[in-house]
Amino acid sequence: MRPLVSIIMGSTSDYPVMEKAAKFFEEMEIPFEINALSAHRTPDAVEKFASNAKENGIKVIIAAAGMAAHLPGVIAAMTPIPVIGVPIKASLDGMDALLAIAQMPPGIPVATVAINGSLNAAILATQMMGTNNEEIYNKTVAYKKELKNKIVKANQELAEKKFKFRVN
Repeated sequence: MRPLVSIIMGSTSDYPVMEKAAKFFEEMEIPFEINALSAHRTPDAVEKFASNAKENGIKVIIAAAGMAAHLPGVIAAMTPIPVIGVPIKASLDGMDALLAIAQMPPGIPVATVAINGSLNAAILATQMMGTNNEEIYNKTVAYKKELKNKIVKANQELAEKKFKFRVN
């Protein structure tokens, strides 16, 4: 089994946030890999990873970083594989990381999700892969249908709550 998605984080301290993405791929039965690589401390390893991603079967890269948050952009500069950046709340409430990831120069796009938004990054990666993979597409459709069902059920449960002055 070869990974389709690579989850890369700048430090293992990002793992509690990125675990949500890993659990989503596990639930969806989509092969993935997860590694810690630093744009600043292991630049050679980042370059080797990014330049070999396509040959290794990677379809989408999710890169997480906090503070200066260069990792997603550095990876995007070295590969044509789509990169989704996850800003990590490490300092300045994560705004520094969000801006660093979102403000990429022309020609080096990085899709960016919310601060600590690894689950949405995983869902977006799945949607990207589903554009040319019917099995992944169907899993994504089923997941979104289940999200809808959860809200419908929650609203039904909410309707059963009784209050003296409630009018609906």
